[in-house]
Amino acid sequence: MNLVQPGSFLTLHYRLSGPDGADVVNTFADKPATLSLGTGQLAPAIEQHLIGLPEGAHEHFDLPAGAAFGQRSPELLQRVKLSLLRELGEPDEQYAVGDVVQFPTPDGQGAYAGVVREIGPDWLLFDFNHPLAGQAVRFEVKLLGVM
Repeated sequence: MNLVQPGSFLTLHYRLSGPDGADVVNTFADKPATLSLGTGQLAPAIEQHLIGLPEGAHEHFDLPAGAAFGQRSPELLQRVKLSLLRELGEPDEQYAVGDVVQFPTPDGQGAYAGVVREIGPDWLLFDFNHPLAGQAVRFEVKLLGVM
């Protein structure tokens, strides 16, 4: 019987839900996911709950507020000038509270997202915290394959 170990390659169905019980991610109704532990595809706290589980296991884990995605950080609330957004993005883009905006990483190889929280006369306040930061989550997993 194969057990999940650090670095294992997994085929699984999983569901991640927030404190209100609403699904954030749910693969149970679609194709299973494949991932490798330790590569950042799952939060480390979630990965730790998978270590030692046997292939075929179907488990639920409740993680307390902040355990899966960290605590909310006030430093991750940043004002960005509209002139800079227009210069680097679409000049005619209209923004609304709740919009998710992608920003390139400094090396240009990736992206990260911020949510518009406030709109000022010449700036937008972005929240770069993970949407589930500071919240309790539930993780359900069914391990289909462990290599």
